[in-house]
Amino acid sequence: MVEKLKWGVLGNANIARVCMIPAIQKSSNSTVYALASRLPEDAGPVAAKNNIARVYDSYDKLLTDPRIQVIYIALPNHLHHPWTLAALKAGKHVLCEKPLACNAAQAREMVDTARDSGLQLMEAFMYRFHPRSQRIKEMVANESIGTPRLVRCAFCYAMAQKLVDSGDSARLKPEMGGGALLDVGCYCVSLARWLFGCEPTRVQGQAIYHSGGADVHFTGILRFSDQGLATLEASFVSALQQTYTVVGSTGAIELPHNAFIPWEKDAVYTVRDKEAEEGSQHVVPGADEYQLMVECFAEAVSGESALPDLPEDSVLNMKVIDALARAAQTGRTIDL
Repeated sequence: MVEKLKWGVLGNANIARVCMIPAIQKSSNSTVYALASRLPEDAGPVAAKNNIARVYDSYDKLLTDPRIQVIYIALPNHLHHPWTLAALKAGKHVLCEKPLACNAAQAREMVDTARDSGLQLMEAFMYRFHPRSQRIKEMVANESIGTPRLVRCAFCYAMAQKLVDSGDSARLKPEMGGGALLDVGCYCVSLARWLFGCEPTRVQGQAIYHSGGADVHFTGILRFSDQGLATLEASFVSALQQTYTVVGSTGAIELPHNAFIPWEKDAVYTVRDKEAEEGSQHVVPGADEYQLMVECFAEAVSGESALPDLPEDSVLNMKVIDALARAAQTGRTIDL
């Protein structure tokens, strides 16, 4: 039996506790060996619950542990860049939460460092590993709904009003990588590029900004070649919208409001013909997309297979996000 890869987790964030640590622990090829937190008293119960052998009170201490081969980074957005570089320089492979960085220049440095070090680096866009996402990607590529014309995508939710009023959240602080576009709009940009299979040529954006400077409500338009358009909505101040629709020349695919995070429930989607008001519903058996992502990344680390998307994809995603932010700030159309 091949020994499982030992992972170290930087940060005791909710995404780590609820999604990633359980996924790593139940995966076929990985295990969490250590958890690092600047509040080890909070990390201790998490470690005990998940059978994690070591808890470190600093990220540096974890990175120097020679038993750890892979690092998962669950830190605030502005810490993704420095701690990914630190992990790579320590000889560790890195799976980093999205967004990979705060801008394309940072993402480029991270990707180049990984390449030069011969290490694997991947941004944790878990939705791409879900069987429903894979099926829809295949349908679009095979032109099951004709030539793709429009992708509508939204990731919005209502942040607690007391946080909005106080501004006491990393998501509302530009210096910490805050803003709806970067934090949740990155999913929409990633999805549109993935489904169209190419890069947008120009973008437009509009935003409403918090008093602290971060965008809390964002809409954007991406123009692709061959008459393709995508719209995106990202918000911290609206009712839940976590969905997308793909419209082709002969039909459309529509998802409910669990498009990116269906948990492990059966996942559905609807397909409509071009003239139909109602479509047929299709069901994909439940799956843990986080576990599937972990197992795929571990296989790449072990040399069993290649990553489905090159790290360069994350640099390209950040370039589009940078352009959208610039478009909203200036009121201009930005050519890419």
